[in-house]
Amino acid sequence: MKRFDTARPEFSPYGFTCEQWTPSLMTRPDRHNEIEMNLLASGSLTYLLGGHRTTLEPGRLAIFWAAIPHQIVETEGETPYFVATIPLSEFLRAGFDLSFVNRILRGELMVDLEADDRDEKTFHRWAQDLKTNDPVLQRAAQLEVQARLLRFARGNSDRTITTSMATLTRADQIACYIARNYQQSLTSQSIAEAMGVQANYAMNLFRKTFGTTMTGFIIQHRISHAQRLLVTTDEAILNIALDSGFQSLSRFNEAFKSACGCAPREFRKAHRPTGPRHSAS
Repeated sequence: MKRFDTARPEFSPYGFTCEQWTPSLMTRPDRHNEIEMNLLASGSLTYLLGGHRTTLEPGRLAIFWAAIPHQIVETEGETPYFVATIPLSEFLRAGFDLSFVNRILRGELMVDLEADDRDEKTFHRWAQDLKTNDPVLQRAAQLEVQARLLRFARGNSDRTITTSMATLTRADQIACYIARNYQQSLTSQSIAEAMGVQANYAMNLFRKTFGTTMTGFIIQHRISHAQRLLVTTDEAILNIALDSGFQSLSRFNEAFKSACGCAPREFRKAHRPTGPRHSAS
């Protein structure tokens, strides 16, 4: 069974996979440029993702864009759960409704409204087929994943995630504040003042809880925001940089290449989806 590797570099790809994972707490957020699907047979997982704390229940498929910083902060039970990952480029080229795509890329963790008792058997088959290295079975699994996502999108068009700040720890509240305000000019001092705590306390608590600095977390969110605009709009790269919260194009290019291993223009070219794109909103 797999579990999160804390030494794993950011944006290191998983590829097209379906595997069973051992429920475990994550000492820092993970980020990878794939769509992730989670399915639990029993127990529960609680994620902090995109400014929300969300608990996944058994039998209900959950989907999110894993480029958004995500971290398992609570677990219940020891039963392995399924994780399927689909490269962003494949997801974008599959022709899903743009409203569904944009909800995922905006950072929603979407959870199936109703459990489907066929899912567990289907995930088992995907995992077995992908282990064979048989291109025919791999292609079949790929098409079946697309079909499952189409059904998910059709059945959950009105699904939204809401979370009360009252249920969050102080560290979670800081992470959520960053997730909701990263487009603004933020500093450790301004964040601490908004949370009503001392800056040193906030910085130490955040690093201890999430394994990264507040500044690093801000940049993660800004890069994710820029990725979304690069692949879903034709907006000028300078405008994307500014809309994402960067103060200059040079700083944006430097941070983006450091995080993603390529320039923003190259990322856009590699992940251009099918269908029309729009201006940034």
